[in-house]
Amino acid sequence: QVQLVESGGGSVQAGGSLRLSCVASGYRRERKSMAWFRQIPGHEHEGLAAIFTGRGTTVYADSVKGRFTISHDNAKNIVYLQMNSLKPEDTAFYYCAADLLVGSWYEFGGYNFRGQGTQVTVSS
Repeated sequence: QVQLVESGGGSVQAGGSLRLSCVASGYRRERKSMAWFRQIPGHEHEGLAAIFTGRGTTVYADSVKGRFTISHDNAKNIVYLQMNSLKPEDTAFYYCAADLLVGSWYEFGGYNFRGQGTQVTVSS
């Protein structure tokens, strides 16, 4: 059974950095795409970044472009989200997702697998 487990969340002051990790287990083949999302209570999931492993391409939301970096280690089945210059408005629950089946990369429901999330809190 495929499982995604996020880690690396926590509390940090504005301007600080965190690196989130998402370990994928139970896969029998290389993942074609992985992405990071976040959600604030009462709001929809916001797509932050995605990586398409076959082409090695990445895409980012405007809200995090230049501050966040997505990367992956296929040998270890891990995808990372390096978050720099964090702002209080980055406070949210962060999720990873894998295998985009339908829709655009920033649509959470289009992914075949999704993790349980990790909390990130940025204080001013």
